Amino acid sequence: MRLNNKQWIQVLLSFMVAIWIFWFLYKDIKIQSLLDVLEETSFIWIIASILVSLIGYWIRAWRWKILIEAGEKIQVKTWRSFIALMIGNLTNLLVPRAGEVGRCIVLSKTEDQQMGKLLGTVILERTIDMLFLVITMFLAFILEGGVFVRLFRDLVSLDSLAESLFYFLPLVIGGSVVAAIFFYFVFQKYRDSGFLKKIKHFLRDMVNGFISVKKVKGQFAFWLSSASIWIIYFLMMLFVAWAIPSTASLSLSAVLMVMVMGSIGMVAPVQGGIGTFHALVAFILMTYGLSNEEGKIFAVIVHGSQVLTVIAAGLGSIGIFFKITGQKTSKSY
Repeated sequence: MRLNNKQWIQVLLSFMVAIWIFWFLYKDIKIQSLLDVLEETSFIWIIASILVSLIGYWIRAWRWKILIEAGEKIQVKTWRSFIALMIGNLTNLLVPRAGEVGRCIVLSKTEDQQMGKLLGTVILERTIDMLFLVITMFLAFILEGGVFVRLFRDLVSLDSLAESLFYFLPLVIGGSVVAAIFFYFVFQKYRDSGFLKKIKHFLRDMVNGFISVKKVKGQFAFWLSSASIWIIYFLMMLFVAWAIPSTASLSLSAVLMVMVMGSIGMVAPVQGGIGTFHALVAFILMTYGLSNEEGKIFAVIVHGSQVLTVIAAGLGSIGIFFKITGQKTSKSY
């Protein structure tokens, strides 16, 4: 997947923003403070967190596999969807959101699948993940309602939000109508062109991938795997909390709040959630009595352990990918 000059500028800008946020957060944190915490950290729990996260990646790869196979007479190997997923996660550390396309490219080359359908299944995956994030936030709100409401009031002004929506709503509606009319006439004029036909085929495959959840045979297993991914994410966060003395006494509901804030930070369009993840996790930990330094050190440990896991698994997956494609190339001659 090649990037044009505009996309490279966007990547560099997002990377600069991430680095600036990270520097701003940690400019006052001494390396010795981090080393002191690491000396007291139980690496058995860190290793457990890493192993659990790898299980989560495997379950995510399996869920993707059954979405691809839904309604089709094809079989996709789970380990190949796993290496595609890990290469995609590694790509996300370099180019935000590019990993979703990257893993589709990898699997299309190893399993000869159509890009349109693969992208449709990925979009469906992300939609389901967003649904479970909302469910998790709702659960956190029930368990930690007071903290959640206070944070929401601090971060969002409901009066100004309602005023902005009321002011811009006519513009949004008018702009949508104009855009719909414009694209309708463009489509009518160029509907027989080869380029538009390719787009139509691509969108059709994409829609087929998106609705493939209805065709999944094991509905219970599919939704259970989706829930398991978030349970594993919670366990990964919990194990790291238990590993560090300053966070070992956090309640389960407090760790859930930390997970929610971390998930929101990972949604930001920066490489691997760098900076945004750390800022939100450190912020929420301060509401539970940890110092600014303790919150930031926890954030860098939990994020750093996962980044190293993705790098190691991603690089290993790249090696396997080149081996597979090399064998396919040699067989074609």
